[in-house]
Amino acid sequence: MNKIAMNTPLVEMDGDEMTRILWKMIKEELLLPFVDLKTEYYDLGLEHRNETNDQVTVDSAEATKKYGVAVKCATITPNGARMSEYHLKEMWKSPNGTIRSILDGTVFRAPIVVKGIEPCVRNWEKPITIARHAYGDVYKNVEMKIEGAGKAELVFTGKDGSITRETIHDFKDAGIIQGVHNTKASITSFARACFQYAVSTKQDLWFGTKDTISKKYDHTFKDIFQEVYEKEYKEKFEELGLEYFYSLIDDIVARIMKAKGGFIWACKNYDGDVMSDMVSSAFGSLAMMTSVLVSPDGIYEYEAAHGTVQRHYYKYLKGEETSTNPVATIFAWTGALRKRGELDTIPALEVFADKLEKATLATIENGVMTKDLAQIATRKDVTVLNSQDFIAAIRKQLEAIL
Repeated sequence: MNKIAMNTPLVEMDGDEMTRILWKMIKEELLLPFVDLKTEYYDLGLEHRNETNDQVTVDSAEATKKYGVAVKCATITPNGARMSEYHLKEMWKSPNGTIRSILDGTVFRAPIVVKGIEPCVRNWEKPITIARHAYGDVYKNVEMKIEGAGKAELVFTGKDGSITRETIHDFKDAGIIQGVHNTKASITSFARACFQYAVSTKQDLWFGTKDTISKKYDHTFKDIFQEVYEKEYKEKFEELGLEYFYSLIDDIVARIMKAKGGFIWACKNYDGDVMSDMVSSAFGSLAMMTSVLVSPDGIYEYEAAHGTVQRHYYKYLKGEETSTNPVATIFAWTGALRKRGELDTIPALEVFADKLEKATLATIENGVMTKDLAQIATRKDVTVLNSQDFIAAIRKQLEAIL
């Protein structure tokens, strides 16, 4: 068969450890035989980020702004142990955080639902998409240890020299304090991205904060979402028969457990970090979770929601067999290819992405899967394959569908 042609490149961001190995396998087995793949390649592996003083991460984000669609492999965010292991010049920031900041994006994560892998929450029938704000809060915090008695204050000095101050606490002994912030511009972008994604995917949008306790910080999130909805999206929501629903975060969590799914759950930064792991694990596996970063002006960056699978990588380096699940990484590629096809009006590319996803799910539904899925599958007659053989099995299924 003739390979499917592409007009505009995808921005390809390579990554680290076991996911980097899977990345190469997926391209060689599932993409290059069928698509005349055009990408602008950036190596975001930790060694290369270190060599370029992390400039490569910035360059990849700027390229994404230029071309509109990117696909990213999982990357390492270094800690002290990684500093020593990789002989780093400094403890480089999270590549995802850098890219989110440059693209002003919101992360949407949704579980990949497959027959035979049943959710722990029995009434969940459809995926629940987590929309995570990706700026500020605890991730941009300032912390301080207090060694003894004294008064902690929150002070704001305006450009005109005016000073506003609030007492945080009068310490009688040692303790800790933390300062967090957010911006109206970032919260507004987050709200617009959520409403726009709800419209584009035709899903209801739920949002919750703790505005009864945090009467200024969290309440500002609530107010901005309501303002954006009323002024920009209410008419469109009503036209499509969609609902925007706000409640306290604890009420939202309680409702989620009884819901059937099929909607978007917007979360503040830390809430989204935690709840996306809860949702993905309850649906089956972190390796079965898609993730797409969407900017308010329509730029998309697709990736898997999980990490670099460090433990499997060390086994791989020793020549040991691994059964690492590549499904979320495959779906990162299909998401990017489908969006590229949509933006460039290449229906064949969209159809190919759909068929590759169908082949992947059909392989699992036929009882052929990686070890992590075999441990939670409802059917007992399963065949567990290593990573390479599982990808080969998907290719065989794909060729039959094509």
